[in-house]
Amino acid sequence: MRNWALIMVDVQNDFCPGGSLAITDGDQVVHPLNLISAAAAMRNCPILASRDWHPRVTKHFQTYGGIWPVHCVQGTFGAEFHKELNVKRGIVNATVVSKGMDPNKDDYSAFDGIAEDGRNVFRCLWYAGVETVLIGGLATDYCVKATALDARKNGFRVVLLTDACRAVNLQPDDGQKAIEEMAAAGVKFKTVKEVQDELDHQLAS
Repeated sequence: MRNWALIMVDVQNDFCPGGSLAITDGDQVVHPLNLISAAAAMRNCPILASRDWHPRVTKHFQTYGGIWPVHCVQGTFGAEFHKELNVKRGIVNATVVSKGMDPNKDDYSAFDGIAEDGRNVFRCLWYAGVETVLIGGLATDYCVKATALDARKNGFRVVLLTDACRAVNLQPDDGQKAIEEMAAAGVKFKTVKEVQDELDHQLAS
């Protein structure tokens, strides 16, 4: 696997245990994402970390006609990345991508967001010569799925890191349906260890 990038999707406090929109075991994605982000950094591969960055008033929230409780409001603790996620420390210096800022849009996909330097995600990846995008984070059945499908629509090969994702599961099978939808779009599925083994094999060959 060459010319690859990592997108860590919405690993924020409000989606982790104790948050306003907590996903079961949401914090369990942090360790595998830290492992693969370290591998990406050592190989100078682009690392992007998307975040919901909602205004206080948005159609995304139940109060204003949406389906979700208030979460990830700009500047709040709930909108911060999980404290153990390596975003900007050590060898990892991820580009933060903010989305959901338009009060009239949901913006599930990281491709709807804007990076710190003003570029969109497609430009960040395209200018870096990326061919394959690895994706993990929260949640499998919403923002992760939307990001993976948009990556495919934009012509990238996509690998979903199965042990680095968790689903909301508003309905018990939503996560599985999301997997099936992504598979139908050509997304491939690997664990972080499988990816690491593949990278190690390339170095040895």
